[in-house]
Amino acid sequence: MNSPRPVLLFDGVCNLCNGVVQFVLKNDRRGVLQFASQQSESGVSLLERHKIPPMQGVVLLEGETVFTGSDAALRLFRHLGSGWGALEALRILPRPLREFVYGFIAQNRYKLFGKRESCMVPRAEWKGRFLV
Repeated sequence: MNSPRPVLLFDGVCNLCNGVVQFVLKNDRRGVLQFASQQSESGVSLLERHKIPPMQGVVLLEGETVFTGSDAALRLFRHLGSGWGALEALRILPRPLREFVYGFIAQNRYKLFGKRESCMVPRAEWKGRFLV
């Protein structure tokens, strides 16, 4: 499965990850990004195809290019409207610092933000943007 549109792989039971997806859905006014939870059939398939260990935080796929960690989080802003793209400039921060902060949050996301029993169900108007 190779989508012509960027795909955000996220932890479907993580409250923080679901909040990020909700934020992106509301701010990606052009509807460029697609989504797949890492627990879904599509998500598992994409992770395996790109040899990415599951539950490492968000993963952004742009064709065959894979962004993980802080690179994925910051790259997301490029696809949003209303000036959000300027935040991608935070990539100027030293990568070890970005990865330390990202890694701390990713490893503690359930403690800090909680966890759901099951993956989110998207609203009807967003359903077509989710890979199953």
